Amino acid sequence: MATFTTKRIEALNAPGRYSDGNNLYLQVAKTGSKSWLFIYRWNGSQKEMGLGPFPAIGLANAREAARDALRLLKDRTNPQDPLAVRRAEEEAKREKPAFGVFAEQMLSDIELQWRNDKHRAQWRYTLREYCKPLWEMPVSDIDTQGVLKVLKPIWQTIPETASRLRGRVERVLDAAAAKGLRSGANPARWKGHLDHLLPKRHRLTRGHHAAMPYSEVPAFVHDLRKRDNMSALALEFLILCAARSGEVLGMTWEEGKRKHAPMLRI
Repeated sequence: MATFTTKRIEALNAPGRYSDGNNLYLQVAKTGSKSWLFIYRWNGSQKEMGLGPFPAIGLANAREAARDALRLLKDRTNPQDPLAVRRAEEEAKREKPAFGVFAEQMLSDIELQWRNDKHRAQWRYTLREYCKPLWEMPVSDIDTQGVLKVLKPIWQTIPETASRLRGRVERVLDAAAAKGLRSGANPARWKGHLDHLLPKRHRLTRGHHAAMPYSEVPAFVHDLRKRDNMSALALEFLILCAARSGEVLGMTWEEGKRKHAPMLRI
């Protein structure tokens, strides 16, 4: 019979093991930390299987884990050792890592080839942000539909990012194949594959921004001076000093006084 309540667990301080029934125990260490154990007998020997720390693993979750273990142990047709089953599952996960786990490991292995910290950050950001539908999937199971699910939402709206993302997913899957974790064609390959399934990207057209007629500048600056914020002050400084936006955004106060002192006095 279940005997614990969360309040009772929180109040337990003396080191020892306390039974909740159904082979579930709470272990209190001398340090005061608490953790769950599933204690059972298998082939005449006592075994212990940790179920996680309290309170990270709450009472309800610990009881559910204990019930699952008991079902394996007492199955009439095929009783199994719960600890052996869990170890087999963990081994299977290591043999078939999730896309996200493998991608992070691959980036750690290859990032030394990039001197630019920004480039490293972009790789991680795009994979983490846009590959969420693939993140928990075994890397061996990623297929064309999975890749399209990631690319289609951004293919036309942010085409440059989408193109880079496709290439990065392709490289992750190529690396998985090189380690024997995948077989067959790469579903993120463009030529001869995705180029038949996705429309051609709209390339960016570069050009100058439209200029404000000089006759309208005085009225614009007059209105700008009514705005009490740093952006308005920076824009006014840019206009009065004929500076480039990059110079204004990156300029220090001392640099501004030195370079544009005559204009500032005006």
